[in-house]
Amino acid sequence: MLARIQTLYLFLVALLACGSMLFPFWGFSALEYFPIGDFTPFEGAGILFTAGTIASGIFSPLTAIAALAAIFLYKQRALQQKVIALGVLLFVGDLLSTLTAAHFMNQYFLAGGAGFVHGPETGFFMILPEPVLFWLAMKGVQKDEKIANAYKRL
Repeated sequence: MLARIQTLYLFLVALLACGSMLFPFWGFSALEYFPIGDFTPFEGAGILFTAGTIASGIFSPLTAIAALAAIFLYKQRALQQKVIALGVLLFVGDLLSTLTAAHFMNQYFLAGGAGFVHGPETGFFMILPEPVLFWLAMKGVQKDEKIANAYKRL
């Protein structure tokens, strides 16, 4: 039975997780012009940012897959709840990996003495509603479980 409210919540999570892969999480811009050859910390920071981006590139699709898998597990509500909990853990991994990469990149930029401005971008704001939607989906599954158990008693 796919016509349930938690299906909509889980589908929105999958869309947001896929959409967050298309937009940058954290942006850096220079206040002054620095030639690449003179700014050596940029090379090391680029490696760290790439590592964070790769980790995010792993967690975001896995979050989307977990949300889509949970949609089709409506007959096995206990397993569906576990998959939703796994989706929340994948979200936390996604968030922490990108914030860690941004933190290390910021440290390398400051070590070089350069004037850089950094901040969250569109991809960061796209994943923020995911835990709320997962929580709402979990509440919907628990409500279905309660209804099914009440029906079994009759």
